Amino acid sequence: MAFDLALTEEQQQARAWAHDFARKEMREREVDGVPVHRHYDEVEEFPWPVVQKAAQIGLYGLDYYSMVGQDPTGLTSALVLEETFWGCAGIGLAIFGSGLALAGLVTTGTGEQIGTWAPRIFGTPDDVKVGAYAVSEPGAGSDVSKIRTRATRVQGGWLLDGEKIWITNGGIADVHVVVATVDPELGHRGQASFIVTGDADGFTQTKKTKKLGIRASHTAELALTDCFVPDDQLLGGQDKLDAKLERARNPDRQSRSGALSTFEATRPIVGIQAVGVARAAYDASVTYAQQRETFGVPIIRHQAIAFKLADMATDIDAARLLCWRGINMGTTQTPFRNGEGSMAKLHAGRVAVRVTDEAIQIHGGFGYSREFDVEKFHRDAKIYEIFEGTKEIQQLVISRAITRNA
Repeated sequence: MAFDLALTEEQQQARAWAHDFARKEMREREVDGVPVHRHYDEVEEFPWPVVQKAAQIGLYGLDYYSMVGQDPTGLTSALVLEETFWGCAGIGLAIFGSGLALAGLVTTGTGEQIGTWAPRIFGTPDDVKVGAYAVSEPGAGSDVSKIRTRATRVQGGWLLDGEKIWITNGGIADVHVVVATVDPELGHRGQASFIVTGDADGFTQTKKTKKLGIRASHTAELALTDCFVPDDQLLGGQDKLDAKLERARNPDRQSRSGALSTFEATRPIVGIQAVGVARAAYDASVTYAQQRETFGVPIIRHQAIAFKLADMATDIDAARLLCWRGINMGTTQTPFRNGEGSMAKLHAGRVAVRVTDEAIQIHGGFGYSREFDVEKFHRDAKIYEIFEGTKEIQQLVISRAITRNA
């Protein structure tokens, strides 16, 4: 079979559709005379009107995941995400952050649970809702085996007690997929996932997190205190949990954390978001370099600037291709034997930080000003070396694969 990276007509249409939405609704539309993407960054509020518009055109909700799911290559999702995050990373996360909750639900839930809770994650175009995936804790970030939120069996269900931090959509979500420890001695193998609704007794948002970038995305700390969860909100059900715990207690058999499985598949998806941010900075730099003149010519004609742009373009293309491969592998359920998902996120995160930094340098003093977007792009980019596994964790995953395959 011939090697071909050409996009189908449907994929090109999806990319144009997402770019048009990002351009019109994030970059061109204004709130009180300020472009939408800058407005929500400055006020640090969740962009409900933009998410609702995304829902109305099919960019947010189950219909979107059904649409991209029809592409057996997975590239439609990659194309849409890159264009959306080109528009604004914070608003992009507001639109697609619920997808992580959906992934956690689909990974561990039964068919009946998925049918019940998936629609509630997104609501309707007239009544938009969001979902959250609650894993990280004060003492457990990339190392999910250290999760201390405890789930205790009681009559008719479970009591959850613990804290969660860095939770996207935490507290404002209608549906939270919460990972908790059932048997602490088993580490990540003794964990389970639960559905916790936003109005559950004993469940509170304790703090909204103020962030360097992606400020339109809501991030919060959560507390669970004797939070009762009914039996039917244990994802996968009791029989599946009992079987998992039995396997975990047998040293000759292995089980895998549902949280780890979810992250493994979503890392290339996070990577392509970083590519969108990098490309936004690159595009802004090319435009500025064509307009700004020094010594009688546009600065794009100076080798010092032209070489920066050449490196930026090369890095972005390389990161994009790594992400395409990783997303395709996740879509086709091809095992990540060499850390391919982590490679995608590691490289894309580094590229986003490096490219946005060079974008500021190309803009000179203006790049340091909040009147130009490149400072925002740089603030947004840094998170891609941190969340969903730091760059060091990605290196660990890749290096373990190297050792295993050596």
